[in-house]
This record gives sequence, C-alpha cells and structure tokens, in this order.
Amino acid sequence: MQISDITFGTTDWASVEKTEHRGETGSATWQTRRFGDIRVRMVEYTPGYLAYHWCVKGHILLCLEGELTTELEDGRVFVLKPGMTYQVADKAEPHRSSTAIGAKLYIVD
Repeated sequence: MQISDITFGTTDWASVEKTEHRGETGSATWQTRRFGDIRVRMVEYTPGYLAYHWCVKGHILLCLEGELTTELEDGRVFVLKPGMTYQVADKAEPHRSSTAIGAKLYIVD
C-alpha cells in the first residue's frame, strides 16, 4: 500500500455518520472515512451477524471489542478477540465474517 497525498489529521469517530448494512443475518453499522484510495472504517456487528457474501477485498482489521469469526472459502476458520488482527490481500482468499456475541472492528482497506 502506498500512502501519499494525505495531510495530518484526526478523526472523531463519534461525529462520523453511521450507515447500516444488512447481513444474511444481523447487521453491521459502518462509519467510513476515505483518504484517497484508502478506506478506513469503524464497524460494529450485531450479535448473530453473518455476512451475506464471500469477500475478496483486502483488509487490515483490528478487533476492538467482542469476538469475530472469519471463515475462509477453503474451510479454515479464525477467531479474533480484542487486540487481535488479520490481514489479507485483494483477491487472495475469499472470506466471510460472523459473530455470535457482536464485535467492534477498525478496518483499513
């Protein structure tokens, strides 16, 4: 990733608009900022959330609260708890997320 043409700034996430995105079950609330080609999000999943699709977008993801289960299309499963991260490249390994108890994430993609 090349980070360029972004001046120093801060984000008060409490002031960033929230948008709702439905899953196969449950929903996600996104707060999104864009910096050139880089998208930065604070995402909260409701308990019982299951993504409706296999994602092929690359991400760097930090779990802040709760617990997130990420399933890869090949059947591997990973569980993130607060303080844990995952990273995956664009088009590398299709993945989808779910959570039984809810989760709050910080995502850069």
